[in-house]
Amino acid sequence: MNKITQLFKIKYPIIQGGMIWNSGYKLASAVSNAGGLGLIGAGSMYPDVLREHIQKCKKATDKPFGVNIPMLYPNIEELMNIIVEEGVKIVFTSAGNPKTWTSFLKEKGITVVHVVSSSVFALKAQDAGVDAVVAEGFEAGGHNGREETTTFTLIPMVKEKIKIPLIAAGGIASGRGILAAMVLGADGVQIGSRFAASVESSAHENFKNRIVETKEGETQVTLKELAPVRLIKNKFYQDVQDLYAKCPTKEDLSALLGRARAKHGMFEGDMIEGELEIGQIAGLIHAIKPVNEIVSELIYDFEQARKEVQKFDF
Repeated sequence: MNKITQLFKIKYPIIQGGMIWNSGYKLASAVSNAGGLGLIGAGSMYPDVLREHIQKCKKATDKPFGVNIPMLYPNIEELMNIIVEEGVKIVFTSAGNPKTWTSFLKEKGITVVHVVSSSVFALKAQDAGVDAVVAEGFEAGGHNGREETTTFTLIPMVKEKIKIPLIAAGGIASGRGILAAMVLGADGVQIGSRFAASVESSAHENFKNRIVETKEGETQVTLKELAPVRLIKNKFYQDVQDLYAKCPTKEDLSALLGRARAKHGMFEGDMIEGELEIGQIAGLIHAIKPVNEIVSELIYDFEQARKEVQKFDF
């Protein structure tokens, strides 16, 4: 049996990325109901909003779901307490030291997964006692690793180093992508961008339509001095590049970024001045579809690709 389906007690080894402004309870519950593991993205939620989404998710699905928490979040202690109080059984942590919260969560009987961008960090996460790691390649949308290692390279490197289950992320939006990741050593996959362009995503319709319109080469990682983030090239992105031409300080970049720039873009629908986070794989996303249809397509394409691979002969 697959290690990831065993670990989370789910049907398919497909985990939905806990993307800020996209991953509310509607998306998480829909993915869980379709046989994957849905994640509520706590990174864009105040504590009371997170509690509300957890409670609504419990009503919307009787299947396992989890919460993704970036550890840079200022109210993280409050969020962790809410997760425990509400009986959440699965937590994905990112953007921080896994040692900080893993033992606290494990003591409460919670399954812990940490997102990493290198084999060095994967080993640290394993040493911290996490149950699995997500190894996320540079193709991914949103906040990214500084190492610029692609998924195709990262997965076998991490696989070589760790003994715990491995989940591949970054640039996966098709059944073929899932098969490729598993051939390289992954036990399952985490998919973000494809689910961002779903009916159940909490993102603004403008952003969903922009994902579908995005073509190859229209995303770029920038703002590395603050925290590397992959963005769609719009006016805000160009403003950042224009500022770089003037050799800005970190303070200059922070001032341009301002507050709630991602919310303005992805949640409120400002395609000009907003921060639009999406992965390179957006170039392969051509329609906004319901989650159950997306998951069915992923499984069908996976099976078709597996049959095709069996024909290869050397």
